[in-house]
Amino acid sequence: MLARSSLYIILSFLSILAEINADCGCSQTSREERAKKYERSIDENEFEKVHKWTDAKDYDNMSLIPKGKYTIGTNDQVFRADKEGPEREVEIEQFYIDKYEVSNEEFEKFVKTTNYETEAEKFGDSFVFKIFLDEDTQKKNEDFRVLQAPWWYKIKETNWRQPEGPGSNIKDRMNHPVLHVSYNDATAFCKWKNKRLPTEVEWEVACRGGRKGRLFPWGNKEMPKNEHWMNIWHGDGFPNENRADDGFVGTCPVDKFRQNDYDLYNIIGNAWEWTSDLWDKNQVNSENPERVKKGGSFLCHKSYCYRYRCAARSQNTQDSSSGNLSFRCAKDFE
Repeated sequence: MLARSSLYIILSFLSILAEINADCGCSQTSREERAKKYERSIDENEFEKVHKWTDAKDYDNMSLIPKGKYTIGTNDQVFRADKEGPEREVEIEQFYIDKYEVSNEEFEKFVKTTNYETEAEKFGDSFVFKIFLDEDTQKKNEDFRVLQAPWWYKIKETNWRQPEGPGSNIKDRMNHPVLHVSYNDATAFCKWKNKRLPTEVEWEVACRGGRKGRLFPWGNKEMPKNEHWMNIWHGDGFPNENRADDGFVGTCPVDKFRQNDYDLYNIIGNAWEWTSDLWDKNQVNSENPERVKKGGSFLCHKSYCYRYRCAARSQNTQDSSSGNLSFRCAKDFE
C-alpha cells in the first residue's frame, strides 16, 4: 500500500498533467526544430474602478494607459503549470496600446510598403485547425498533425494571405485580425509603425481596464445581461463543431467587442496576442526562445482551455504561427 506522502505526490503530478493537457493545443504548434522551420458569480456592482480611460489624442486608434500601481496575476490559479500566480502589485509608466488587434488590412499595407515576407511564407507552411479543412485535406495531411493536439494540421502554403491553406483568402476578412504571424513578424510590423509589442505586465494591466481582481476586462460574469462580450468556442463539440453562439465560427472583426473602459476591443478571445516577454527567463540566449502570449482565442472554452482570462497565459516559440495567433502594438508615452 502506498504511503500517504507518495500518494499525494502521484495525485499532485496527475493534477498538473491534467492542467497541461487541458488545452486547445495551440501551445503545441511551436516549430519543433528550427532547422526544419517549416464563473465565479460575483456581483458586478462590487468592483471598483481604479482609473478612467484616457483618449490617446495624438495616436489614432490607441489608448493611453495611466501610470501607477496595479494588481496582476491571481491566487486562484486555473493552470498552475502556466504560472498564472501569485497575485502581485506592479508599478508601470504610462504607455499607449492599440485599441484593436492588427487587421489584415493594416498588415497588407505593411507588406506592400516593405515587401516583407512572413516566417510562415518562408517556411512554406503553418498550422490550421481541423474545422477549416475538408475531409480530403485532413486525410491527405493526417501525418502532419500535432502529436499532442491532432486537430491541428501543418498545411503547406498556409500564411496570412491564405489562412486555411491553398484556395482560401482574406478578401472578406480585411477587418479581421491578421493570423499566421510569428513573434518575429509582429516585432517587424511594430517597428515599422514606430511602436513595439507590449510587455506581459502592460498587456495584463490594459486587459483589466482599471479593475482589480476580476476575471475578464469587464468583470467576473462571462455574459453580463446575457449578452456576448467576446469571441470564444461555444458548445461541447470540440474539436469538431463550434456552435458559434457569439456569431462567429472563426475570428471576428477587430472592432466587434468593446471590452473595457480603456476602450480596448477583443483583448480576450478572438486571437491570441504576442507579448515581448520570455516564457522562461533562462532562455535569454536561446536562438528561438518561447514568448508569452495572452488573451486566448475563438478556440477557447471553459471546459478545456479556460485561458480567456486576464491572468491566463500561454507560450509558443517566437518563430511559430497558427490560425489563431495575432498581436496588437504598444508605444512609450512621449
